[in-house]
Amino acid sequence: MSEAGTDAGARDGSDDAADVRVLIVEDERDVAELYSSTVGAAGYDVDVANSIDAASSMIDERYDIALLDRRLPDGHGEDLLAEIRDREIDVRVGMVTAVEPDFDIVEMGFDLYVLKPLSQSDLLDAVERLETRSQYDDRLQRTASLASKRATLEAEKPHEALERNDQYQQLTAELAELDDELDRITDQLDTEDYRQLFEDIGA
Repeated sequence: MSEAGTDAGARDGSDDAADVRVLIVEDERDVAELYSSTVGAAGYDVDVANSIDAASSMIDERYDIALLDRRLPDGHGEDLLAEIRDREIDVRVGMVTAVEPDFDIVEMGFDLYVLKPLSQSDLLDAVERLETRSQYDDRLQRTASLASKRATLEAEKPHEALERNDQYQQLTAELAELDDELDRITDQLDTEDYRQLFEDIGA
């Protein structure tokens, strides 16, 4: 079960999408081609990397969104994610993977976690969520990222395991603190962004 996949709607090649560049990192070429054609048909500018090395050499400030698989033949998507954050590249990252999430995701710097297999509408929904988050300030991005992790873990882990895990408890504590600032944060948003933020944080 993934966080993405609700209220998905395909785009129609809007000008806004055309200004957004997406890097898809996926070693299965037929899957990468499907993702690329789906996202490209929605109006986004799309590039594909089939390995960690290729993605590492390509990723830079040209990209607004990166979709990373966690397992590739030459390395792990979370290592590329760490490199992206170490290089301070301002890109929103979605992990699109068959790897079931564990509590280690709390420490990862992604913005969204989506489990394979996913439909075309799920894929576009994930890209649209990440596009919206690219417009957030740092505080909003942090809030949405933490909420994504909380939603992912709550969908995949039993309640007893959540209650026993220190990382999950720290995550929810930080979100509780951020909740106190939501009135200030939501003043920055239009109606659609306001609705999307509250979907992201599970309100």
